Amino acid sequence: MAISPHFFNKREPEPTPARHVVPTPSARSYGASGTSSTQTVATPPADSPVSTSPPVAEGGSKLTVGPNIKLKGVEITDCDTLLVEGLVEATMDSRVIQISERGAFKGSAEIDIAEIHGQFDGNLTVRQKLTIHATGKVTGTVRYGKLVIEEGGQLTGDIQFGAMAVPKSSNQEKSGLSLAG
Repeated sequence: MAISPHFFNKREPEPTPARHVVPTPSARSYGASGTSSTQTVATPPADSPVSTSPPVAEGGSKLTVGPNIKLKGVEITDCDTLLVEGLVEATMDSRVIQISERGAFKGSAEIDIAEIHGQFDGNLTVRQKLTIHATGKVTGTVRYGKLVIEEGGQLTGDIQFGAMAVPKSSNQEKSGLSLAG
């Protein structure tokens, strides 16, 4: 009887994928420099499944709302990555949000990195990079650090450059101080 190498949780190391740079003519990156971007693409080994999601830090928390699932009226916190394949109506503060082509998010989100293939409607603050893919549609109040919109992607509403992290608790409210701007 042969024993699989995975029998005792022993795994053989996977080969490191080759990397190469591919220019992206259909995507434009806009930021402080106003220049176009190139994309580094990892070529996976022939026997491995291809994943379009960015890597999540080891031990990072990930919440997936699958297709045909509706999650309404919640506050999502302490989540490193939210993957939306269904419908989410929520308020959240996270590191990464990924909305699939069939996914939709409605509400308010403060995110480091956002990848939109589906729909987002509401208040969106992206501290680092907002990417709207060709099938993506973002509507509402949007603040971003860096913006990439593929050809066909849609962005509508009050849009401003310069997303800044907002502290969770404000001492101004407690002390009654206000700043004149």
